[in-house]
Amino acid sequence: MSQLQRIQETRDALIDALAERNWEAIGELDLACRQSVESVLDEAPVDEAVLRENLEGLLVVYRMLLEAATGERQQLVDQMSQINQAKNASKVYHLFF
Repeated sequence: MSQLQRIQETRDALIDALAERNWEAIGELDLACRQSVESVLDEAPVDEAVLRENLEGLLVVYRMLLEAATGERQQLVDQMSQINQAKNASKVYHLFF
């Protein structure tokens, strides 16, 4: 299997893992993807148009991952804010009762 094919397969697997919000798999696939990109850049020259197309497709997936991770992070921030508000409300309640 060529490195370009490996990049394509890893990109597809990243999309599947993102759809499932499987962050552990995404981390492993990210590492594999980085290694594949390094390998393809170290290999003998390949068709630059095909390489560009693959890397641009990968860039789209990483943008999607970044948006998803940012959204997940914001949800956690919102949840922590709600927890802190509930704690503060509980403290105020206990002050008066």
